[in-house]
Amino acid sequence: MKRRNILKLAATSLLVVSGIGFNSSSAYAQKSITVSSTTSTEQSGLFTHILPVFEKKTGIQVKVVAVGTGQALDIGRRGDADVVFVHDKVAEEKFVDQGFADKRIEIMYNDFVLIGPKADPAKINGGKDIAVALQKINQSKANFVSRGDKSGTHAAELRYWKATGIEVSPNLTWYKETGSGMGPALNTASGLNGYILSDRATWLTFKNRGDLNILVQGDPKLFNQYGVMLVSPEKHPHVKKQEGQAFIDWIASKEGQDTIASYKVGGEQLFFPNAKK
Repeated sequence: MKRRNILKLAATSLLVVSGIGFNSSSAYAQKSITVSSTTSTEQSGLFTHILPVFEKKTGIQVKVVAVGTGQALDIGRRGDADVVFVHDKVAEEKFVDQGFADKRIEIMYNDFVLIGPKADPAKINGGKDIAVALQKINQSKANFVSRGDKSGTHAAELRYWKATGIEVSPNLTWYKETGSGMGPALNTASGLNGYILSDRATWLTFKNRGDLNILVQGDPKLFNQYGVMLVSPEKHPHVKKQEGQAFIDWIASKEGQDTIASYKVGGEQLFFPNAKK
């Protein structure tokens, strides 16, 4: 009897182990992609809003690696992402020209805003010209916080400084580079009561504002376009072409665009879809 019970127990154990093995294989077979993207899309809460809709529709899980645009593109160049979703048109076009993607698709936009303290030592509040504002900040030598991380926001900031003819560097006592994402850089600006360029979406979801406010906005040059690209399967054969393309097709579709448009904070829309029909 004892031997018979032992055999039954062994058989049951084998069935349980087999069942666990089968379920584990099913879990590992779950379709998924990696998207390298910007801190603004992640920290603003956009992905938290749109990805559940995509995943429910397609069964494809999305892992987001949120870094500055420059780093996100480098991740794509190494083949460590299937899709790149960023906001630096010049760098994106270079990525395509280098053969790391076949094409770049515009998906949505918002704008940059110049943030600063209520005391406003540079006297820029209410201005609509980013070049004039930066010139006044330079003249006042008031603290200016730069992300300094080769992100899309950092690239835009450097273009604006260049357009004024002003050379900035960490050697300047008033120009502070953080080498960090938008959220941590805003925290630094809040602590220093300094000026900073931010994408509007991250600013609207940022909590630790201190005495900071939007001081300059509305300049057409502050337009902020986002693009998405499938990493080239020719360069990196392991790229999940079908699943990655499914994500791009969805986010450019009416449902995807409507889902982006529906994301609001405090009743204010953060991103505006503009994928070409």
